Amino acid sequence: MRKRIPVGRARGILARQLIRALTLLVLVAAPAAADERPRVLVMGDSLSAAYGIEREAGWVSLLSRRLEGKARVINASISGETSGGGAARLPDLLEQHAPDLVLLELGGNDGLRGLPPAQLRANLAGMIEASQAAGAEVLLLGIDIPPNYGPAYRDAFTAVYDELAERFGVALVPFLLEGVALDDSLMQDDGIHPTAAAQPTLLDNVWPTLEPLLKDAGMALATRADTARAPRPATGLLVALYAGAPQSPRLTGR
Repeated sequence: MRKRIPVGRARGILARQLIRALTLLVLVAAPAAADERPRVLVMGDSLSAAYGIEREAGWVSLLSRRLEGKARVINASISGETSGGGAARLPDLLEQHAPDLVLLELGGNDGLRGLPPAQLRANLAGMIEASQAAGAEVLLLGIDIPPNYGPAYRDAFTAVYDELAERFGVALVPFLLEGVALDDSLMQDDGIHPTAAAQPTLLDNVWPTLEPLLKDAGMALATRADTARAPRPATGLLVALYAGAPQSPRLTGR
């Protein structure tokens, strides 16, 4: 006959097992809780990559600081990027970061290279569709090009952003460089890239349209988090301990 384990000792064993189980639950739940902040993916070119200035001074870094940790900002912008390059990189970034919001600031290099507006439209449309299919909201940041490219090309180029915003029902900032592009004191010597002093204005151009999207994303995440944290019926060890059920034969020796 197996030796009987005193009830007090058995409850002590169960208590230690409960502590280990709860510790495991906390370790598993912690990463999920850390990811409950909205994730913002910025896909841009040199205008969002802080070309010619300290990266910390760029408008995307200023956005991250303004959010004060309430959202996670991933800046995937690359100087010189075209809409085609962004379209090629986006699928991996969507899979890696699972963003709630995607900011598309692309097209400037397409325009400077004189690429067809139809090509820009197709690339951006594909990126919007991919982002939406991944469950992300999209914010388009419009770009203009210098008038020396001719009115016909310039009008066709800038119209792409309005057309896509209407077609896909996404938010649009008509011109990222509003209030900056025509102010020589806010532009670098190349006349294309804004200075560090201009970056707060860029953020202010984006913020009124971005803020409601962030709030919507935060509310949606909170709803999902509350659902995930809903209490579940206790089973096994928890039932035995809290309900005061008789100890198992293994513990009592029966």
